[in-house]
Amino acid sequence: MKSFQYKNVAYELDDQGYLLEPAQWNKDFAEGMARECDVPVLSNEHWDVINYVRDVYKKTGVCPTIFAACKASGLRPQEMQKLFPIGYHRGVCRVAGVHYRVSNIPYGVHLRQSVADLRALSDGDKVYATDVRGFLVDPDSWDENFAVHRAMEMHIPDGKLLDDHWRIIYYLRDVHQVQHRIPNIYETCESCDLDLDTFEQLFPDGYHRGALKIAGLRFVK
Repeated sequence: MKSFQYKNVAYELDDQGYLLEPAQWNKDFAEGMARECDVPVLSNEHWDVINYVRDVYKKTGVCPTIFAACKASGLRPQEMQKLFPIGYHRGVCRVAGVHYRVSNIPYGVHLRQSVADLRALSDGDKVYATDVRGFLVDPDSWDENFAVHRAMEMHIPDGKLLDDHWRIIYYLRDVHQVQHRIPNIYETCESCDLDLDTFEQLFPDGYHRGALKIAGLRFVK
């Protein structure tokens, strides 16, 4: 946990620098955090984006994607980048006081230390229905035990799912559950603050045969 202070007020941040409690947000926080994000002064255009992000979050509990924010603000992605040079999630979302995660589920609760811990959470010798390619047929039957065993069968280094793996897995599942769709690899990398090279290292089998399969999702034509 980190802390951030501006105008003699201290704010608690998570390990990634996001406001720990969105309800604690105020305009002073936004001004101070903007300076930390290479935005010296917040213009009306900045505030339009910030207010949109906060309004959506208040109504839905979901941080809107950069695509939705650009459309609502009448901006192109390049124009958004000029307003917030360090990026949408590391810039806009931090200044707006919300996390880019789709849901409010704390990712830490999903990070287990061993396969044995995960087996203890499953229903004994649970059987999962998969198609001929090994994709889970019913996404709702997914659990962490399935993910760990799928990872052991793939080219995940040492068969171990790290924090970054779980962050991607739960992002994919959150989007699917909340928005009833599967994001593409570019949106996933943007939302999880990763580049394609890092993603490839995490999931050597690729996006569809790796990340989606472990997350218990599949594209259905």
